[in-house]
Amino acid sequence: MKTVSKILFICLALLLAVSLFACTDAKKSGSWESATHLANKSFGNGSKTVQVEVKADDRSVTFTIKTDKAFLGEALTEHSLIEGEEGPYGLFITAVNGIRVSDADHTYWALYKDGTYSMTGVDTTPIADGEHYELVKEGY
Repeated sequence: MKTVSKILFICLALLLAVSLFACTDAKKSGSWESATHLANKSFGNGSKTVQVEVKADDRSVTFTIKTDKAFLGEALTEHSLIEGEEGPYGLFITAVNGIRVSDADHTYWALYKDGTYSMTGVDTTPIADGEHYELVKEGY
């Protein structure tokens, strides 16, 4: 009887350990160490819904944004999802979801709409309900 109790106790302890390990949050590593959000998340209450997928270092997170803003940059700034500097061609994005790019690292944020590289900047890209965008950390 004592042997059965010991085996049962060991099995329960192992089950508890596995459960605790499986329930931990996604780990931050590489570019994602500074990320604000590690899981998909929804923002806002507007009449238009757009999805913005953020990709860096073979990981991604998708933000569903409900907004009444006319341009993508406004919708992202409204929820503090991007940071940037005004330049001669509009807003130059320096961080998305807390993940920074820099000239020193030879990286930048590329904007795609439905898988196609955007010819407009984030602050001049008009949005419509149901659209999908990607902000991808790329190197040069």
